Amino acid sequence: MTAKGCSFNGGVCHTTVDQCDGCARTAEYSTAWYCAACPEPASKWKNGNCNLATHIKAGASASKTKINPLKASKRANKKR
Repeated sequence: MTAKGCSFNGGVCHTTVDQCDGCARTAEYSTAWYCAACPEPASKWKNGNCNLATHIKAGASASKTKINPLKASKRANKKR
């Protein structure tokens, strides 16, 4: 959505969904709130979090695997 209008799907952009609240990419135009990056925000949220959302921080998932202490000490000794 731009000031000139929408160029998606015959000039029809879809309004933002509830999950878009707080995103920096949303902009208010004369009729409603629209996403400046995606013409159909609901499709971005269909399979989980939107990859363009600025208000969601992607957390680095820590490895939950168990580390063998014997192998870890051998690896540490190799690096010295």
